Amino acid sequence: MDTRRLPYLVEFDRHGSMRVVAELMGTSTSVVSQQIAALAREAGAALVEPDGRRARLTPAGQRLAEHGRTILAAVEAAQRDLDPDAEPRGLVRVAGFASAIRRTLMPTVVAMARTHPQVALTIREYEPAEAQAMLVADRIDLALTYDYDLAPAALHPDLAATPLWTTAWGLAVPAAEAPLDAADSLAVVSAFRDRAWIGNSRNPADEQVLRTLASMAGFALRTTHEADSLDLVEDLILAGLGVGLLPHDRPTAPGIAIVPLTAPAVRLRASAVVRRGRETWPPLALVLEQVVAQATDVVAPT
Repeated sequence: MDTRRLPYLVEFDRHGSMRVVAELMGTSTSVVSQQIAALAREAGAALVEPDGRRARLTPAGQRLAEHGRTILAAVEAAQRDLDPDAEPRGLVRVAGFASAIRRTLMPTVVAMARTHPQVALTIREYEPAEAQAMLVADRIDLALTYDYDLAPAALHPDLAATPLWTTAWGLAVPAAEAPLDAADSLAVVSAFRDRAWIGNSRNPADEQVLRTLASMAGFALRTTHEADSLDLVEDLILAGLGVGLLPHDRPTAPGIAIVPLTAPAVRLRASAVVRRGRETWPPLALVLEQVVAQATDVVAPT
Protein backbone atom coordinates (compact mmCIF):
# COMPACT_ATOMS: atom_id res chain seq x y z
CA MET A 1 0.00 0.00 0.00
CA ASP A 2 1.37 3.38 -1.01
CA THR A 3 1.11 5.51 2.13
CA ARG A 4 1.46 8.65 0.02
CA ARG A 5 -2.18 8.12 -0.95
CA LEU A 6 -3.39 8.10 2.67
CA PRO A 7 -3.66 11.91 3.06
CA TYR A 8 -6.35 11.98 0.37
CA LEU A 9 -8.44 9.45 2.29
CA VAL A 10 -7.84 11.08 5.67
CA GLU A 11 -8.80 14.53 4.42
CA PHE A 12 -11.89 13.13 2.67
CA ASP A 13 -12.92 11.55 5.97
CA ARG A 14 -12.48 14.91 7.70
CA HIS A 15 -14.29 17.06 5.17
CA GLY A 16 -16.62 14.68 3.31
CA SER A 17 -16.03 16.47 0.02
CA MET A 18 -13.55 15.68 -2.72
CA ARG A 19 -13.78 19.26 -3.92
CA VAL A 20 -12.68 20.54 -0.50
CA VAL A 21 -9.88 17.96 -0.36
CA ALA A 22 -8.71 19.04 -3.80
CA GLU A 23 -8.65 22.70 -2.72
CA LEU A 24 -6.74 21.89 0.47
CA MET A 25 -4.18 19.75 -1.33
CA GLY A 26 -3.82 22.01 -4.34
CA THR A 27 -5.00 19.51 -6.93
CA SER A 28 -8.15 18.51 -8.83
CA THR A 29 -11.13 16.41 -7.74
CA SER A 30 -10.28 13.83 -10.39
CA VAL A 31 -6.82 13.35 -8.86
CA VAL A 32 -8.36 12.93 -5.40
CA SER A 33 -10.81 10.37 -6.75
CA GLN A 34 -8.05 8.51 -8.59
CA GLN A 35 -5.81 8.36 -5.52
CA ILE A 36 -8.59 7.00 -3.33
CA ALA A 37 -9.58 4.48 -6.03
CA ALA A 38 -5.94 3.31 -6.28
CA LEU A 39 -5.79 2.98 -2.51
CA ALA A 40 -8.96 0.86 -2.60
CA ARG A 41 -7.38 -1.49 -5.14
CA GLU A 42 -4.26 -1.81 -2.98
CA ALA A 43 -6.34 -2.40 0.16
CA GLY A 44 -8.61 -4.91 -1.61
CA ALA A 45 -11.76 -3.25 -0.28
CA ALA A 46 -14.23 -0.59 -1.39
CA LEU A 47 -13.42 2.63 0.49
CA VAL A 48 -16.08 4.98 -0.92
CA GLU A 49 -19.76 4.49 -1.72
CA PRO A 50 -22.49 6.74 -3.21
CA ASP A 51 -24.51 8.91 -0.83
CA GLY A 52 -27.14 10.64 -2.93
CA ARG A 53 -25.28 13.03 -5.22
CA ARG A 54 -22.18 12.85 -3.05
CA ALA A 55 -19.95 10.09 -1.73
CA ARG A 56 -19.06 8.83 1.71
CA LEU A 57 -16.60 6.39 3.22
CA THR A 58 -17.61 2.77 3.63
CA PRO A 59 -16.97 1.12 7.02
CA ALA A 60 -13.70 -0.22 5.54
CA GLY A 61 -12.83 3.28 4.39
CA GLN A 62 -13.48 4.68 7.87
CA ARG A 63 -11.24 2.05 9.45
CA LEU A 64 -8.45 2.69 6.96
CA ALA A 65 -8.78 6.46 7.50
CA GLU A 66 -8.39 5.85 11.23
CA HIS A 67 -5.24 3.82 10.61
CA GLY A 68 -4.12 6.46 8.13
CA ARG A 69 -4.24 9.22 10.73
CA THR A 70 -2.12 7.15 13.08
CA ILE A 71 0.35 6.26 10.31
CA LEU A 72 0.70 9.84 9.08
CA ALA A 73 1.12 11.15 12.62
CA ALA A 74 3.83 8.56 13.26
CA VAL A 75 5.61 9.45 10.01
CA GLU A 76 5.54 13.14 10.83
CA ALA A 77 6.70 12.49 14.39
CA ALA A 78 9.60 10.41 13.04
CA GLN A 79 10.52 13.18 10.61
CA ARG A 80 10.45 15.71 13.42
CA ASP A 81 12.57 13.44 15.59
CA LEU A 82 15.14 13.19 12.80
CA ASP A 83 14.87 16.90 12.06
CA PRO A 84 13.83 18.68 15.27
CA ASP A 85 14.11 22.03 13.51
CA ALA A 86 11.43 21.13 10.95
CA GLU A 87 8.46 23.47 10.98
CA PRO A 88 5.18 21.84 12.20
CA ARG A 89 2.36 22.22 9.72
CA GLY A 90 -1.24 21.09 9.49
CA LEU A 91 -4.80 21.74 10.62
CA VAL A 92 -5.67 21.17 14.29
CA ARG A 93 -9.40 20.92 15.02
CA VAL A 94 -10.38 22.05 18.52
CA ALA A 95 -13.69 21.97 20.38
CA GLY A 96 -14.30 23.10 23.93
CA PHE A 97 -16.21 25.19 26.42
CA ALA A 98 -16.19 28.96 26.07
CA SER A 99 -14.07 29.82 29.13
CA ALA A 100 -11.25 27.51 28.07
CA ILE A 101 -11.35 28.81 24.52
CA ARG A 102 -11.08 32.39 25.74
CA ARG A 103 -8.43 31.72 28.40
CA THR A 104 -6.08 29.31 26.68
CA LEU A 105 -6.92 28.89 23.01
CA MET A 106 -7.42 32.44 21.79
CA PRO A 107 -4.00 33.59 23.09
CA THR A 108 -2.52 30.45 21.48
CA VAL A 109 -4.10 31.27 18.11
CA VAL A 110 -2.76 34.83 18.22
CA ALA A 111 0.75 33.74 19.23
CA MET A 112 0.99 30.89 16.72
CA ALA A 113 -0.12 33.10 13.84
CA ARG A 114 3.20 34.87 14.33
CA THR A 115 5.48 32.00 15.33
CA HIS A 116 4.03 29.01 13.42
CA PRO A 117 1.96 30.31 10.50
CA GLN A 118 1.79 26.86 8.87
CA VAL A 119 -0.26 25.47 11.76
CA ALA A 120 -3.97 26.34 11.36
CA LEU A 121 -6.77 25.87 13.89
CA THR A 122 -10.52 25.50 13.68
CA ILE A 123 -12.50 26.29 16.84
CA ARG A 124 -15.94 25.06 17.88
CA GLU A 125 -17.77 25.73 21.12
CA TYR A 126 -19.16 22.54 22.67
CA GLU A 127 -19.88 21.21 26.14
CA PRO A 128 -17.55 18.48 27.52
CA ALA A 129 -19.61 15.41 26.65
CA GLU A 130 -20.21 16.72 23.13
CA ALA A 131 -16.50 17.50 22.62
CA GLN A 132 -15.44 14.08 23.92
CA ALA A 133 -17.85 12.35 21.55
CA MET A 134 -16.44 14.33 18.64
CA LEU A 135 -12.91 13.35 19.71
CA VAL A 136 -13.78 9.65 19.90
CA ALA A 137 -15.35 9.93 16.42
CA ASP A 138 -12.16 11.68 15.24
CA ARG A 139 -14.08 14.77 14.16
CA ILE A 140 -11.66 16.92 16.19
CA ASP A 141 -8.06 16.63 17.40
CA LEU A 142 -8.24 18.40 20.78
CA ALA A 143 -11.07 18.79 23.28
CA LEU A 144 -11.08 21.36 26.08
CA THR A 145 -13.37 19.90 28.73
CA TYR A 146 -14.29 20.20 32.38
CA ASP A 147 -15.93 18.27 35.17
CA TYR A 148 -16.45 18.82 38.91
CA ASP A 149 -14.85 17.02 41.80
CA LEU A 150 -18.40 16.28 43.03
CA ALA A 151 -19.45 15.09 39.56
CA PRO A 152 -16.41 13.41 37.96
CA ALA A 153 -16.74 12.56 34.27
CA ALA A 154 -15.69 9.17 32.95
CA LEU A 155 -12.94 9.34 30.33
CA HIS A 156 -13.21 7.12 27.26
CA PRO A 157 -10.38 4.54 27.26
CA ASP A 158 -9.12 5.80 23.90
CA LEU A 159 -8.58 9.29 25.30
CA ALA A 160 -5.89 10.90 27.47
CA ALA A 161 -6.38 14.04 29.55
CA THR A 162 -3.92 16.73 30.66
CA PRO A 163 -5.06 18.85 33.64
CA LEU A 164 -5.19 22.59 32.94
CA TRP A 165 -6.56 24.34 36.01
CA THR A 166 -9.11 24.13 38.83
CA THR A 167 -11.39 26.87 40.06
CA ALA A 168 -13.82 27.10 42.95
CA TRP A 169 -17.52 27.56 42.33
CA GLY A 170 -20.09 28.91 44.74
CA LEU A 171 -23.82 29.41 45.02
CA ALA A 172 -24.94 32.59 43.28
CA VAL A 173 -27.86 34.30 45.02
CA PRO A 174 -29.38 37.79 45.23
CA ALA A 175 -26.92 39.88 47.24
CA ALA A 176 -29.61 40.90 49.72
CA GLU A 177 -30.25 37.24 50.56
CA ALA A 178 -26.65 36.07 50.96
CA PRO A 179 -26.19 34.33 54.34
CA LEU A 180 -23.50 35.90 56.49
CA ASP A 181 -22.73 32.97 58.76
CA ALA A 182 -23.17 29.79 56.69
CA ALA A 183 -20.65 27.28 58.07
CA ASP A 184 -20.46 24.86 55.15
CA SER A 185 -21.98 23.89 51.80
CA LEU A 186 -24.87 21.98 53.33
CA ALA A 187 -25.89 24.97 55.41
CA VAL A 188 -25.69 27.19 52.34
CA VAL A 189 -27.89 25.01 50.13
CA SER A 190 -30.31 24.36 53.01
CA ALA A 191 -30.88 28.09 53.34
CA PHE A 192 -32.28 28.08 49.79
CA ARG A 193 -34.03 24.72 49.83
CA ASP A 194 -37.42 26.27 49.01
CA ARG A 195 -36.16 28.31 46.08
CA ALA A 196 -36.16 27.37 42.41
CA TRP A 197 -32.75 26.25 41.17
CA ILE A 198 -30.99 26.90 37.85
CA GLY A 199 -29.23 24.07 36.00
CA ASN A 200 -27.18 23.88 32.80
CA SER A 201 -29.15 23.26 29.62
CA ARG A 202 -26.33 21.31 27.91
CA ASN A 203 -24.27 19.77 30.71
CA PRO A 204 -25.98 17.76 33.48
CA ALA A 205 -22.87 17.96 35.71
CA ASP A 206 -23.95 21.29 37.22
CA GLU A 207 -27.30 19.85 38.27
CA GLN A 208 -25.60 16.65 39.48
CA VAL A 209 -23.44 18.75 41.83
CA LEU A 210 -26.47 20.61 43.16
CA ARG A 211 -28.49 17.42 43.60
CA THR A 212 -25.58 15.80 45.46
CA LEU A 213 -25.36 18.72 47.88
CA ALA A 214 -29.14 18.84 48.31
CA SER A 215 -29.26 15.10 49.01
CA MET A 216 -26.52 15.44 51.62
CA ALA A 217 -28.51 18.30 53.17
CA GLY A 218 -31.64 16.15 53.26
CA PHE A 219 -33.94 17.69 50.66
CA ALA A 220 -34.93 17.20 47.02
CA LEU A 221 -33.78 19.86 44.59
CA ARG A 222 -36.35 21.61 42.38
CA THR A 223 -34.67 22.61 39.11
CA THR A 224 -36.97 25.03 37.32
CA HIS A 225 -34.70 26.74 34.80
CA GLU A 226 -31.79 25.67 32.63
CA ALA A 227 -29.23 27.99 31.02
CA ASP A 228 -25.97 27.46 29.19
CA SER A 229 -24.89 31.11 29.41
CA LEU A 230 -23.49 32.32 32.73
CA ASP A 231 -24.80 35.78 31.90
CA LEU A 232 -28.30 34.32 31.60
CA VAL A 233 -27.89 32.56 34.95
CA GLU A 234 -27.16 35.99 36.45
CA ASP A 235 -30.22 37.51 34.74
CA LEU A 236 -32.46 34.77 36.15
CA ILE A 237 -31.07 35.31 39.64
CA LEU A 238 -31.52 39.10 39.45
CA ALA A 239 -35.10 38.56 38.30
CA GLY A 240 -35.74 36.52 41.45
CA LEU A 241 -36.32 33.34 39.45
CA GLY A 242 -33.84 31.08 41.21
CA VAL A 243 -30.30 30.43 42.44
CA GLY A 244 -27.45 28.48 40.82
CA LEU A 245 -23.75 27.79 40.52
CA LEU A 246 -21.24 30.39 39.31
CA PRO A 247 -17.43 30.50 39.42
CA HIS A 248 -15.61 32.68 41.96
CA ASP A 249 -13.02 33.84 39.41
CA ARG A 250 -15.58 35.60 37.20
CA PRO A 251 -16.78 39.18 37.82
CA THR A 252 -20.44 39.19 38.77
CA ALA A 253 -23.17 41.69 38.05
CA PRO A 254 -24.20 44.17 40.77
CA GLY A 255 -26.85 42.67 42.99
CA ILE A 256 -25.44 39.12 42.91
CA ALA A 257 -23.36 37.47 45.64
CA ILE A 258 -21.48 34.20 45.29
CA VAL A 259 -21.60 32.33 48.58
CA PRO A 260 -18.58 30.03 49.08
CA LEU A 261 -19.29 26.31 49.13
CA THR A 262 -16.99 24.50 51.55
CA ALA A 263 -17.00 21.10 53.23
CA PRO A 264 -17.57 19.80 50.63
CA ALA A 265 -16.13 22.33 48.23
CA VAL A 266 -17.18 22.53 44.59
CA ARG A 267 -14.26 22.74 42.17
CA LEU A 268 -14.33 22.78 38.38
CA ARG A 269 -11.43 20.89 36.77
CA ALA A 270 -10.46 21.90 33.25
CA SER A 271 -8.56 19.48 30.99
CA ALA A 272 -7.11 19.19 27.51
CA VAL A 273 -8.08 15.83 26.00
CA VAL A 274 -6.64 14.04 22.96
CA ARG A 275 -6.80 10.58 21.46
CA ARG A 276 -4.10 8.33 22.90
CA GLY A 277 -1.01 8.24 20.70
CA ARG A 278 -1.94 11.42 18.82
CA GLU A 279 -0.23 13.83 21.21
CA THR A 280 3.09 13.33 19.37
CA TRP A 281 1.67 14.64 16.08
CA PRO A 282 3.75 17.83 15.73
CA PRO A 283 0.96 20.40 15.09
CA LEU A 284 -1.17 18.96 17.88
CA ALA A 285 1.81 18.66 20.23
CA LEU A 286 2.59 22.32 19.62
CA VAL A 287 -0.99 23.48 20.26
CA LEU A 288 -1.25 21.31 23.37
CA GLU A 289 2.03 22.70 24.68
CA GLN A 290 0.82 26.26 24.15
CA VAL A 291 -2.58 25.61 25.75
CA VAL A 292 -0.95 24.10 28.85
CA ALA A 293 1.45 27.06 29.05
CA GLN A 294 -1.45 29.52 28.83
CA ALA A 295 -3.32 27.61 31.54
CA THR A 296 -0.46 28.13 33.99
CA ASP A 297 -1.15 31.86 33.76
CA VAL A 298 -4.81 31.41 34.73
CA VAL A 299 -5.45 32.76 38.21
CA ALA A 300 -8.16 30.54 39.62
CA PRO A 301 -9.09 30.10 43.28
CA THR A 302 -8.64 26.54 44.51
